Amino acid sequence: MGVMKSHSSRCALSLGFIVGSCTLYFFLWQVRFEQSFARRLGPQGHGAAAVREGSGSSGGWRVRGWWQAPQRFSRDWRVKGAALVNLKHMHEKDEDSHIADELYKKVRILCWVMTGPSNLQTKARHVKATWSRHCNVVLFMSSVDDPDFPAVGLGTGEGRDQLYWKTIRAFHYVLKNHADEADWFLKTDDDTFVVMDNLRWLLSNHTPEEPIYFGKRFKPFVKQGYMSGGAGYVLSKEALRRFVEGFRTKVCTHTTSVEDLAMGQCLEKMGVLAGDSRDTLHRETFHPLPPEFHLTGTFHKSSSYRSYCYYPVVEGPQCCSDLAISFHYVDNVLMYVLEYYTYHLWPFGYRHRYRPPVAEGLVAPGQTEGEGAEGAAAAAVNHGAEAHPTEKSQGLEQAH
Repeated sequence: MGVMKSHSSRCALSLGFIVGSCTLYFFLWQVRFEQSFARRLGPQGHGAAAVREGSGSSGGWRVRGWWQAPQRFSRDWRVKGAALVNLKHMHEKDEDSHIADELYKKVRILCWVMTGPSNLQTKARHVKATWSRHCNVVLFMSSVDDPDFPAVGLGTGEGRDQLYWKTIRAFHYVLKNHADEADWFLKTDDDTFVVMDNLRWLLSNHTPEEPIYFGKRFKPFVKQGYMSGGAGYVLSKEALRRFVEGFRTKVCTHTTSVEDLAMGQCLEKMGVLAGDSRDTLHRETFHPLPPEFHLTGTFHKSSSYRSYCYYPVVEGPQCCSDLAISFHYVDNVLMYVLEYYTYHLWPFGYRHRYRPPVAEGLVAPGQTEGEGAEGAAAAAVNHGAEAHPTEKSQGLEQAH
């Protein structure tokens, strides 16, 4: 009997050592990847657009954003505790945005941004001034309260080993305090850029009652894969409820500091589906790197990035959907550049070649309900019998 107990103890010890080693390897791989990326980006990042203020030793540098008028910001938002509640869908005057406006009302998204006290003025404020203006509700999650920014204090420490604790507490906070204000709940970092209108298009093909979440899908360690933390991931209301329930019932625990992996493991245990966020041409929409790395970078066949990606890695212009949703490692200046490219730059005389029909009930000017349905059906036939999971409502129309 004693021999059997000794053998069982050795097996348990060996298993614990293997699991611990795998977790440590994954953590060190992420740290090494981020360090190598920072070296490639260089100390200045994309800082060519910084603006000099003042003169002599008293002068300094800042990023100048032409839409950063405090008066406009205060008119567009209502502060509710530590949350910023958007009072209207942001778009330019005289712009035809009625489909985006309808999606804004029907696909309500709460965005919470992972940040820290030292990043509020260096990173988070640029998120606040750009893409987060298109969220329905915005929360900045930090370790300590900052009522002036505002930011929620989660009572954690700072550092990579605190990321999953922050994530756990942030989602608990959101469900407790803001569950009725949104249907979908997006988590991002303070160096992630998100095109909210494209995210709403993706989510409009699903309901918040589905236990599902979307993001950039990785494949190791979790049977159905898990979503990259840096690229951002979005949970349905039912997925959020199940995540919190998992901790209440102790099905989920804080098993590792690797936030995105631990999140994926918990959601899989709770029966939450890892959704396919690719477009109808199977191009990725969530991206864990800046645009230029996906568009011009070359990932070696034996690279760890390729081995982690759930779907085949495509390089060049086909890497990214025309309806791309997110990019990671976006510095302050690139935040404003991407905001400009997304909402202002437009080539005259062209019509978008990739025009998937909008969700049921949303019709473009001059188009009837029948035309929208016909276009979707024809596109599904042309695209092939084995359709992508979301292609039931996302047809494809090519301009010739």
